[in-house]
Amino acid sequence: MSILSVTQAETAINVQVPLLTPTSVGLRHLQGSVLAEAIYMERDQPPFNRVTMDGIAINSRTSLRDFRIIGTQAAGSPPLSILQTDECIEVMTGAELPTGCDCVIPVEQIKRSDNRVELLNSAAMHPNLNVQLRGSDATQGQLILQPGTRLSATEIAIIASAGYRQAVVRPSPRIALVSTGNELIEPGEAIKDWQIRRSNTYAIQAALQQHGHRHVVDHHLVDDMTSMRNALNPILADNDVVILSGGVSMGKFDYVPQVLTDLGVQCIFHKVAQRPGKPLWFGLRSDGKTVYALPGNPVSTLICLHRYVLPGLLHSMGANASNSELIRLAHQVKTNADMTLFLPVTLCRQNDTVQAITHPTRGSGDFISLLGTQGFVQLPQTAIPLEAGTEVPFYRWQS
Repeated sequence: MSILSVTQAETAINVQVPLLTPTSVGLRHLQGSVLAEAIYMERDQPPFNRVTMDGIAINSRTSLRDFRIIGTQAAGSPPLSILQTDECIEVMTGAELPTGCDCVIPVEQIKRSDNRVELLNSAAMHPNLNVQLRGSDATQGQLILQPGTRLSATEIAIIASAGYRQAVVRPSPRIALVSTGNELIEPGEAIKDWQIRRSNTYAIQAALQQHGHRHVVDHHLVDDMTSMRNALNPILADNDVVILSGGVSMGKFDYVPQVLTDLGVQCIFHKVAQRPGKPLWFGLRSDGKTVYALPGNPVSTLICLHRYVLPGLLHSMGANASNSELIRLAHQVKTNADMTLFLPVTLCRQNDTVQAITHPTRGSGDFISLLGTQGFVQLPQTAIPLEAGTEVPFYRWQS
């Protein structure tokens, strides 16, 4: 199997990843899901001429500066009305504008005495002052949210305001994290000099949760082909996506590719022309189970997670969003003619633009060097150095 370019690997994932099945979900559980239906406004928004300041409502087509209060209009109450231009109604923010009124004078600009008010000299009055007109935000039947929209607090508020008690979405997939390796010891447990702490899955889980994926379970498997096969089979059955860390390179105990093949997971690609993360493995089972097998070195793991896995998860949910942006390099950067380079960066502001300063690590195991970086840039395969100011794709550690 030939080594793919970064673009080819990304395309292969997008083509092969199956869409998750849409389901109807209540408002309180929509966070992080992706819309699978269009959302239309139930009615005009706002549905009436809405008062935007506490104060008094008047008819501005008068020369009077002194008014008689004839009632109080609260939010959520039927509208009152005035019949004479010397009348006004006390109004609260969010209330419907009383009939016969077209202007609201804030309480800070009036002087009240019993049931009468006098406008201060600073008070202006004209039609629609401190009034949000009916339908100024959206109109009845208007398409307000498209399928493929990732739902956060803002979108969920809009869905609720449109009158929907639930929405048809593709929810976040059920994800299993699997670390492999006899050398891995849990934090807090006794450790020998030749062993290392199990840390990758904690980083992966934190990143997944930060990107809205809550259905995550965690496993650790030793480097034994039989036990690995026996453990992975139910893990594949119980989850939509399996993300492995380690055991995917060319070492004698790197059993992951063979075990996955034995369990019916078809290898779509193994190895990408990139540094770090070249041994990346991606596969798919006939029942739609998706597997990402990431290199075990921490920097490779995190970069492959953000470059391929997180976008792949969004793609499986039908999301339209991209997790990359363009950024300018702050200085000249050397490239590689044979492979794409991923370099951690910090951000700075130069010449009124945000630019990236590269911070190469001392190898793909040097996760300490990631401290203080905001993400990484992707440098193309070329023998020609990239000059300062060149735009390159940038991937943030945190969205």
